[in-house]
Amino acid sequence: RYISTFRPSVKHEIEKSKAQWKTMGPAKVAVPSPKNFLKKHSKEPKLPARKKEQDSKKLPALSIPRRTDHPVMGIQSKKNFINTNAVAAITGLPKKPQPIYVDRRQGDKYLLETSGLVPKYIKKKDYGITPKYVTQRTEETKRAQKEYETHVLEYLKKKAMKQLSDEERKSLLQGLKQNWEEVYREFQGLSVEIDTIPKKLYKEKLELQMKQLEHDIDVIEKHKVIYIANE
Repeated sequence: RYISTFRPSVKHEIEKSKAQWKTMGPAKVAVPSPKNFLKKHSKEPKLPARKKEQDSKKLPALSIPRRTDHPVMGIQSKKNFINTNAVAAITGLPKKPQPIYVDRRQGDKYLLETSGLVPKYIKKKDYGITPKYVTQRTEETKRAQKEYETHVLEYLKKKAMKQLSDEERKSLLQGLKQNWEEVYREFQGLSVEIDTIPKKLYKEKLELQMKQLEHDIDVIEKHKVIYIANE
């Protein structure tokens, strides 16, 4: 049979590029020595060696007396502490109990001063006085309202608008309410079964009229000042 002449070179290249873990048999890896076994704390990180303190650095001052220190001797006081304490106890004012409050029947006690129940705010100097920023805001709002009213009046004069009086507004509102009652009376007079197209159209027409009248009444009741075109 035919055998290629390049077979040995190809076989050598394949074996050369083949990794150890890709072989079919056991990998030819160097076996570790039994002397290099894992020891205790061998994998823990080691701290660097501690440097010795320099002699030039001064030690901190000690708060305790040294062994060579001796107490001051020979100082005596002529004060009679028993008599002074007795006089202070007799002449001193009795200590007032601290005010407390109890929140439930079991008797959990808390300080009254820090509870917020003591009206300390009434002792302030500015108690009951309107703050400056509030007065400034009210003045600014009043000024803005006046400017707006003057602007509206000028605009209405230019557009020749007429303001409704209170009597005209009341009569208009009363007329709208009467019209709504008449339409509602007609709506109540409809038949129970609305099975024809003309009946359905008439019902929708009455509903639209009632909604429009309710909208107009609501607008007039909300706005006290109403302008209309001066025809």
